[in-house]
Amino acid sequence: MTKPRHVSKKTEGKQRRHGLNQFHLELSLIPIPLAHEISPGDSIVDKLLQSLEQQNLTFESDDILVVKHKIVSKAEGRIVDLTRIKPSAHSIAWAKKYKLDARVIELALRESRAVIRRKNGVLITETRHGFICANSGVDVSNVDGGRHALLLPVDPDRSARQLHLELKRRTKIAIPVLVTDTFGRPWREGLVDFCIGIAGMKPLRDDRGRRDPHGYTLHASLEAVADELAAAASLVCGKLNRTPACIIRGFPYESSRGRTGDLLRPPVKDLFR
Repeated sequence: MTKPRHVSKKTEGKQRRHGLNQFHLELSLIPIPLAHEISPGDSIVDKLLQSLEQQNLTFESDDILVVKHKIVSKAEGRIVDLTRIKPSAHSIAWAKKYKLDARVIELALRESRAVIRRKNGVLITETRHGFICANSGVDVSNVDGGRHALLLPVDPDRSARQLHLELKRRTKIAIPVLVTDTFGRPWREGLVDFCIGIAGMKPLRDDRGRRDPHGYTLHASLEAVADELAAAASLVCGKLNRTPACIIRGFPYESSRGRTGDLLRPPVKDLFR
């Protein structure tokens, strides 16, 4: 792996003035597979460190840990027995029309604070966290074959902070943590992973006011690096390969407490609601 090359303060200042990249980057994505399922109360950090030890790997100082929310939700006991869910008549009618599970629809409505769209069997909601997604993030894949559903963490930022602090205690390295989930996109086909919880780094990189290589001053370049890292990590973290986490190595992040709320566009600026 190529480390970011060192530049002098004078050169760095010149690069900033002209909008040039400070580093020629080569990033590494290191998958962290888990042999066994996560159960409520399990230590995710224990499981990840054990997996790395089996691969003769350790965390390094420029690492970022990306974790799929499902193992976080499982460890936090966010599992719902679907046999205990009694759907409303409205949920039953909607589910019957589109051959869906009425219990999942009912859970999605309970986990939402607003319904954004409901059409052609697709239910788009705003979760209590402020995420716009299908079915409030309620999921039945990779749980136990459909008998239970998995909810998003109550507070994904807090979950990320807890992992961040535990990793720092165990490794003596302040490793940023991203908790991610898979969302659809309104104007493009296919699913992409997004950051839903963050600790230890800023989720946005603000290049506004800097100049591009042609001397043009940037006005709208607020880059969602946390979402870009989440999407990159999804290339090695998949639903079918028991790899719910990975290390991104070599990305020059900006240290910060971090909050996912910075990634959420307020309704007053939302042109599509």
